[in-house]
Amino acid sequence: MKKILIYSGLVCILLSSCKKDLTSLNVDPKNPSAVPAYTLFTYAQKNLSDNLASPNVNLNIFRLITQAWTETTYTDESNYDISTRNIPQNWFHSFYRDVLRNLEDARNLIPGEVVDPIKRKNQLAIVDVMKVYSYHYLFTTFGNVPYSEALNLENTQPKYDDAKTAYTSLMTTLNTAIGNMAAGESFGSADIIYGGDIAMWKKFANSLKLKMALMMADYDAAAAATAAAAASTGVFTSNADNAKFAYLGAPPNTNPVWVNLVQSGRKDFVVTSTIVNQMTANSDPRIPLFFTTDAGGGYSGGIPGANNNYATFSKPSLTIQAEAFPYTLMDYAEVEFLLAEAVARGFAGVSGTAAGHYANAVTASITDWGGSTGAATTYLTQPGVVYNPANYKQSIGTQKWLAMFDRGHDAWTEWRRLDYPALVAPPTALSTIPKRFTYPVSEQNLNKSNYDAASAAVGGDNVATKLWFDKF
Repeated sequence: MKKILIYSGLVCILLSSCKKDLTSLNVDPKNPSAVPAYTLFTYAQKNLSDNLASPNVNLNIFRLITQAWTETTYTDESNYDISTRNIPQNWFHSFYRDVLRNLEDARNLIPGEVVDPIKRKNQLAIVDVMKVYSYHYLFTTFGNVPYSEALNLENTQPKYDDAKTAYTSLMTTLNTAIGNMAAGESFGSADIIYGGDIAMWKKFANSLKLKMALMMADYDAAAAATAAAAASTGVFTSNADNAKFAYLGAPPNTNPVWVNLVQSGRKDFVVTSTIVNQMTANSDPRIPLFFTTDAGGGYSGGIPGANNNYATFSKPSLTIQAEAFPYTLMDYAEVEFLLAEAVARGFAGVSGTAAGHYANAVTASITDWGGSTGAATTYLTQPGVVYNPANYKQSIGTQKWLAMFDRGHDAWTEWRRLDYPALVAPPTALSTIPKRFTYPVSEQNLNKSNYDAASAAVGGDNVATKLWFDKF
């Protein structure tokens, strides 16, 4: 009888336990249906940095386009074949799906989750700054892209917005975000870039505003000058302000360069003779910071677009290939180059001299990479480096291209905008050096009427078409 009672009691316990847990049987603890906004924000930051840092030839070939790197055995991408791997589509989708969609979802959740009004405004402002930054890369890659009707899951065929008009709208959004930032909390440790420091985000936003102002300089000089002057007093003032995404020393949150070059065991890339020769001609102190030594113990690069022996030539430095090497989204060197250009263009309200800002930019790049101020001072006296006021685009463009050695897309954009250095397409290339990416095949198939309109509006869906900012 005692055994029966015990058994009956166990059955009751088990039944009641089953009844209690019944509603949770369909809940997947590893894939939650609802997540807090800050996790989406962090995920968007990582996806953005991964997109820009990656050397994966299915996604990001901008180091190859700007002839910082070139390939060894498989040379399609170094010869500007962007279609075989559907690279434009992968870049397009990775920004809309993995970055902007997460930022939009975070923005929608924040008002219902964050009680403190200052913290709420700061979080919304930072999300908006990141959205503006992300759209900048889409508009400078393709030209017109979906913007005003984008990110609406119910609209599967969004229109493409005129890039110049949308860029003005982005500037308005950025100005509002800057005005809404106030001393107080934001994302805390969920912010991998600045740890929630709102003062740093305000500097970043003003630096981005300066960058966007110079993007507008060749088609609306008056608006560009006004925006540059307004931003210039709130920008980065030293390398301590640099916006860097910090990777970790163990997977899965490691530097994408390490993932694709070291972890994968592949030997697909060497640096180019284009950049090595430019740097060695002027005794650039960043040479050992950018490159490994070659087979002879010196520094040499492969020929862009050719089959290059991996063992023979210099590769990206071991520092760049390290697991925890951070990706730089924007830095003080870039800001000083922008200020130098603004002064050279005669933008009133931007203080200092073009030569002074140029020297600050070069010095900032060298010291951020690990060189010394003294080495920078010596380098600036080289005949090929001294600032040339008669051709500021050549001086700034060439040095900016070098400073952006690890920032392929930014180097590509500045090369298109300033037209320096004078890069030459490989003789085996499928086209001239691309001035834009063609639109994704998916858009041609699923959003054809808007694709057709956008293609006509930008001047033809081909890589030779100059975009809105590339006027000259």
